[in-house]
Amino acid sequence: MKLTTTSLLVSATLIRVVFFFYGVYQDANAEIRFTDIDYFVFTDAAKFTALGGTPYDRATYRYTPILAWFLLPTTIYFWFGKLLFALGDLIAGWLMLRIFHLRGLSTESALKFSSVWLLNPMVATISTRGSSEGLLGAMVIALLWAFYEKKVVLSGFLTGFAVHFKIYPIIYIPSILWALDDSPKLLGNGFLKWVNKDRVKFALASVASFTIFTALMYFVYGHPFLLHTYLHHLSRSDHRHNFSPYNILLYMTSSPSVEHKSPYPSLAFIPQLFISGIFFPFMLAKKDLAKTLFVQTFVFVTFNKVCTSQYFMWYLVLLPFYLPNSSMLKNKFLGIGALLLWTLAQVLWLQQGFELEYLGKSTFFPGILAATLIFFLVNIWIVGVAIDDI
Repeated sequence: MKLTTTSLLVSATLIRVVFFFYGVYQDANAEIRFTDIDYFVFTDAAKFTALGGTPYDRATYRYTPILAWFLLPTTIYFWFGKLLFALGDLIAGWLMLRIFHLRGLSTESALKFSSVWLLNPMVATISTRGSSEGLLGAMVIALLWAFYEKKVVLSGFLTGFAVHFKIYPIIYIPSILWALDDSPKLLGNGFLKWVNKDRVKFALASVASFTIFTALMYFVYGHPFLLHTYLHHLSRSDHRHNFSPYNILLYMTSSPSVEHKSPYPSLAFIPQLFISGIFFPFMLAKKDLAKTLFVQTFVFVTFNKVCTSQYFMWYLVLLPFYLPNSSMLKNKFLGIGALLLWTLAQVLWLQQGFELEYLGKSTFFPGILAATLIFFLVNIWIVGVAIDDI
């Protein structure tokens, strides 16, 4: 059967429908829930909002209130949010097809590479478990689509909103600004000769968008909005299910018995932002923006002090743009080897993490430490291969 746009989107939809109903069944009949704990955080926040309170009446809600507003229908139909997140997956996939067309790929190739996202069972599982990352993925692909459509103001607006929604897309701004090199220069001398019409429009649109949404949320919810949505991430010390090299340090410093908390987890964002938000944009963005965003995101997640499975969605949504003409596709042994190593390194960590978090065994050393370092090194190797390809 020949793959078509319709058959791909229908297949992707059916996969999510199956996972959705399986999740409802497992939640009702099994001891271990299918639904992610975050989904209950989201829906509780929506419930408090509907009752006239704030999303932050729900402990551990660390997101923009706009997400709670989106999920107000869950007060009527509890599973609405999962359907919304799965729809985000599909919209992202449809926009991928549009971007591939704009980049000159054949329809056959566009369908093949988009299926890496649309038919990926990991992606479908994470969204139907109730993670909002699929919704964010749609925003990221939408801003990239607007860039390639040369809708600079729209791309800036979507970027500003994405940053408001989840902070980390801020690393894309330098890349997009650097890639906008075709419009007439506004300043012709000295250091500012890079200023041109498109860069000014993008910068103003993104700043305006972020400012409008953030100011509105601050006006409605005040300091709790800033504290829980943004400032919390500077001192965040989540350590459960965390693949990050900072994992054990976070475990140690999270104990109430530790009198002097280590400042190092709070400083982890410095090398992370320098590498992903400054170094790679100026090194790669003019060569290929879409592939640069993939590398940036992969590095950002790899160096993040909190790295859980749903964060992989941040770069998986950009993976299809890296694959065309990549060495991992040309060299099947390299590609299959990278996939196997990436998967097995996760399995190794998850096995150690299961013994620690569910069986109560102390697997910090050498188990968790070794598994964490192996996964980190595998990711660094994959990034190196991707950089060489760009």
